[in-house]
Amino acid sequence: MSARLLLLALIATALAACKADAPPAEEVAIPAGNATAAGVEPALSSHDAVAEVTASMDRFLAARSFHASMRIEGERPMTSEMEFAAPDRYRISLPVGTQIIIGDTMYMDMHGQRTRVPIPEGTISQWRDPLKIEQNLDGLSAEFLGNEPLHGTPARKYQVRHSYPEPGEFTYWIGADGLPLQLRHSGQGEGGPYVMTLRYSRYNDPGIRVVAPE
Repeated sequence: MSARLLLLALIATALAACKADAPPAEEVAIPAGNATAAGVEPALSSHDAVAEVTASMDRFLAARSFHASMRIEGERPMTSEMEFAAPDRYRISLPVGTQIIIGDTMYMDMHGQRTRVPIPEGTISQWRDPLKIEQNLDGLSAEFLGNEPLHGTPARKYQVRHSYPEPGEFTYWIGADGLPLQLRHSGQGEGGPYVMTLRYSRYNDPGIRVVAPE
């Protein structure tokens, strides 16, 4: 996967939140199951694990704002940051510059030059569900790997596999409020093997604002 495609993957994941009229997600803790006497949580069925993953994505789609960071490790390392503000505003910070998306317009600041370009019609609608969960329910599987704190935050860890638009898998961490905290995917790209990590924070933070450049 090229750096450009990986960047599009980040944009697509963030644009999954572009349901304009979605209400803020309620903070509902994911059931932790019944602990055994030894304190070890019993394994979830595959059906229950898939239900928890899809419920988490539904809450993600309903978020009014969030911050995301992407780190690519491998022969061509790259980092980027993104902020989303409902219903259709995004700020993407890259090493080469900043991109702001408002509605169907993208503003790009790269190497000291600013450009304004339209987004092709239908682009955002195609990115609303980049994991194609609704289309891929029959081919989606998930395995609960246990409770695993993520940087001090309680989280539940899953291995998720999908078959649409092509076979793949990723590791997925869900917080106690049911919202995704981190997604990690490994693969083989043009420059060799890579690991892509997406980390999410600041859900429904009113302090996140994205305005058009002057």
